[in-house]
Order: sequence, then structure tokens, then C-alpha cells
Amino acid sequence: MTELDCAPPAFGVYCHVPFCTHRCDYCAFATWTDRSHLIGDYMASCRRQAQELADGMPPVTSVFFGGGTPNLVPPSLLGDLLAELPLARGAEITVECNPDLVTPEQMQAYRDLSVNRISLGVQSAVPHVLDALGRRHDPQMVAASVDAVRRACIGQLNLDLIYGAPTESLTDWKRTLVEAIDLGPDHLSVYGLTPEPGTPLGDDPSRHPDDDEMADKYLLADELLSRAGYEIYEISNWARPGAQCRHNLLYWQQGSYAGIGCAAHSHRGGRRFWSVRTPERFIAAISAGTPPMAGSEELGPDERRVEALQLALRTSIGVPAGAVPDEVEHLLEPAAGGRLRLTARGRLLANEVAVRLGLPSEQ
Repeated sequence: MTELDCAPPAFGVYCHVPFCTHRCDYCAFATWTDRSHLIGDYMASCRRQAQELADGMPPVTSVFFGGGTPNLVPPSLLGDLLAELPLARGAEITVECNPDLVTPEQMQAYRDLSVNRISLGVQSAVPHVLDALGRRHDPQMVAASVDAVRRACIGQLNLDLIYGAPTESLTDWKRTLVEAIDLGPDHLSVYGLTPEPGTPLGDDPSRHPDDDEMADKYLLADELLSRAGYEIYEISNWARPGAQCRHNLLYWQQGSYAGIGCAAHSHRGGRRFWSVRTPERFIAAISAGTPPMAGSEELGPDERRVEALQLALRTSIGVPAGAVPDEVEHLLEPAAGGRLRLTARGRLLANEVAVRLGLPSEQ
């Protein structure tokens, strides 16, 4: 029996860090720029929640600190939370970072905490595109951040990119892709800009992206990243062989995970539940010894089956051929094990295909 055969089932922990120095124009996440005075109390509350959840928690195979801006928090506070979790051997530990806050000392502190994956919010390599997105860093900061990650010998590096800003041409996007590839990341997450209601970008129709341009930019990303040796494993995620984000895969495979902090979501056996949205309410609930849960839902067997198909459709694993209606077969191609996966152009219509899955009985 190999070590892989003895590996524990995947179980993830997501910790939401809701603090930022600046709010980007497209951001609709539960984040705040005026509450840094709460960081100490908030992270102490997260640690207390981790202590409570750890009792009976299975070995944790991945931890993801997201936000917000996790590298706005002193590394020692992230370490205090990690110390409460029953981490599996070789657990993947990711910290999302803004390039303008990265320092060599910070990366070394992460390395000392066994952080082995950094996700940098790069978004674009073109200054005027960054301005259009409301980002504050510049491309030089990205190069310096990548160097700091590599010098600290942190195992894997992801770059987050966004296409579709109102001032971004196809040439601008190609420049971003080429420069990102030249930095040599292990993984790239590539997202189309989504106008969210209530954000400066969402509330200004003149800044909304054009669908045809978005399709061209997605196909260009697929072409250039594939040519550079990156393999797509989920609609928006490419990785070097063996460098897929294990925490991401939990979500696409209906895995189990625990959410820590405000607005964090959890999933166990078809039941989803989520915490109160604001840091103040979260701190108050933990201080009072009451669960910070704001709501929950439970999916029945049929709902879980259809959801499993819709999630698998987003991945390179694909879906059983029997789940695919004839009218969308032209958007899929053969995958391993007799399954079908979306073609590059099929991925542009993934939502339309997803709503048609599961209608015929599976064989």
C-alpha cells in the first residue's frame, strides 16, 4: 500500500479575511476598508471558532485564506489559526496576497508557517487597465512579489487575472497573458469581469464588457496558456501538470469544507451553511458563545445529482455521456473514461449547457 492509498479524504478550511486598504471598482465581496482596527479581535474570534470546529474535524487537506486582503493581517495571526487545525501531512495552505503589500520578510514568515501556495491578485499587466479596475498596484510590484515568493521557496504560485475592463483592448489582454506566462507561475486563474449590482462598475452600463470581446479574450487565454504548457482543469483555471489547486477542486467535486470568519460558507454532506456577513456581528457572536450562522440549505438526492453534473461540467473530468442531451453534444468532446467535456467554445456557453444536464436518465 502506497502513501497515496493511505491519504485522508479531502477536507478543506476556508478563512475569510474581510479587510482591505482600498475597494476595487468591481468588488462585491464582504470586505471593508474602514475596519482595520478590528483585525486583532476578528482574528482572535476566528481562532476561537477554529478551536471549536477542530473537535471532531477530519484531517484538513487544504486551507485557503481569502478575502479581502489576507496579507494585510500579520502572519503570526494566520499562524495562530493554523495551529488550531488538525492539518494532514502535506496539506495545501494558500494565502491570497495583494502585490502592493508583499515583502520578502512577509513571504519568509509564511514559509515558516508552512504556507506552500501564494495567490497574487495581478489582474492586468497594463497600467491603464489597472486604473480602470480601480487597482492600486503597478506591474513592477508584481515582478517584485513573484521574486519574493520564489526566494522564500514557497512551493506554488498562482496569478489571478481579469479580462474585460472597459479600456482593455485585445492587444492589452495579450500583453497581460504574455507577461504573466513569462513570470513562470505554477497556476493561473483567469476570470471574466462581471458587473455586480451595487459596485461602481456594475452601476455604470458604459463600463460593462462586450460579450463578443469577452469570448475573444477567453479563447486567446486558452490558446496562449495551452501553448505555454498549462492544462485547463476548470473553466477559469489552468495549471502546470500536478499543480492544480486542491482547495478549488473541493468545490467542483462537492467536497466537504468548513468556513471560518464572517460571510464564510461551509458544506458537509449536501448541507450548506454560512456565517453572518459583517466582522462586528461575527465577533459579537463568537464572544457570546453563539453560532455565527446566518442561514443554511440542504439539497436532496436529486438536487445533489444534478448539481454534481453541473459542477463536473466545468472541469476537464467532464460528465457521463448519458447525461448530455443531443442538442448540446456539439459543444462537448471525448474525455477519459467515456465521459464528455466542454470544448473551448463550449466553455463559452457552459451555463446554457449546464441547465440541460441530468434531464435524461443516466445509464
